[in-house]
Amino acid sequence: MVKLSVILPFFNVQRYAPEALKSLHANTRDDFEFILVDDCSTDGTREILERAAHDLPGAVHIRRTESGVSAARNTGIDAARGEYLTFLDGDDWVAPGYFGQLLAGIEKLGCDFMRTDHVRCTGSERVIHRVPYGPRDTVISPRDVILPGNRSTPVDYPYSWAGIYHRRLVDRGLLHFPEHLHTAEDRPWIWRLHREAESFAVSGRLLGIFYRRGVTSSLTQIGDVRQLDFIPAFDQVIAETMQDREADRYLPKAVRTYCAIIAHHLNTIEKFEPAVARKLRIMSAAALKRLPQDILDDALDSMDWERASRLRRLRRRPVTEAATA
Repeated sequence: MVKLSVILPFFNVQRYAPEALKSLHANTRDDFEFILVDDCSTDGTREILERAAHDLPGAVHIRRTESGVSAARNTGIDAARGEYLTFLDGDDWVAPGYFGQLLAGIEKLGCDFMRTDHVRCTGSERVIHRVPYGPRDTVISPRDVILPGNRSTPVDYPYSWAGIYHRRLVDRGLLHFPEHLHTAEDRPWIWRLHREAESFAVSGRLLGIFYRRGVTSSLTQIGDVRQLDFIPAFDQVIAETMQDREADRYLPKAVRTYCAIIAHHLNTIEKFEPAVARKLRIMSAAALKRLPQDILDDALDSMDWERASRLRRLRRRPVTEAATA
């Protein structure tokens, strides 16, 4: 019986894939499988994964013919046989024995999913990033930690690889990712988990996943039009939250977070190509007009003057009817 399935999408990461695979070798167990999904790589990643399929115990190699990290993860989820599932990106790595400790943690707690802290690596710099929730090793309803709206909470920590998930979430249709999004696909994913799963916890002492920042092929480093998918991602968060039985309770948090993300992208607009920067302003203005205006007023009132002023100016910007649809 497979106890844990580790799902890894790889896309043009020949420079980093060997380190990720080396860390898997230090985590093998007879009841673990490692699902290596080649997401249409065009560099040497394919050959690296083909070798790993023979050398790594428990490896399952899948080569996709269509690209996209959401679809790649979903392919791995569909192929997974484990009682529990977790994720790792092909340019990141984990400490020796990490997955065994991760599995032991959730089995002890018995919850639907468990989140973990992680180490963010930028060049030689190492910074620990914590799940924004205080109580540790304590099982609670994930709905109860969505709020408060004016502080970071676990829905603002969307990293799918910083956690472990019971198969019952797959059976309930809660673990798959929206494939129409090129980036920010984990935002509607984490909100859905917290609205609809029954139990969750944060690991108290486990720290063993290393997230590599600054990879030039990562969409977070590329200022092209795909970065604007944060807008349909948050449109989905808003639409699904509006259907929730406690929409009045959670919508202010969703709207305020959407505003904060728009403000962040506007503040770093110089990274975008000029045409994409113009599209960012147009799409953001339209997004603000689509939001429930009374809730938007409250959200802007709760933000600092600089961000609120920028968003209010953008809100007044004329947009076409097609842009607001």
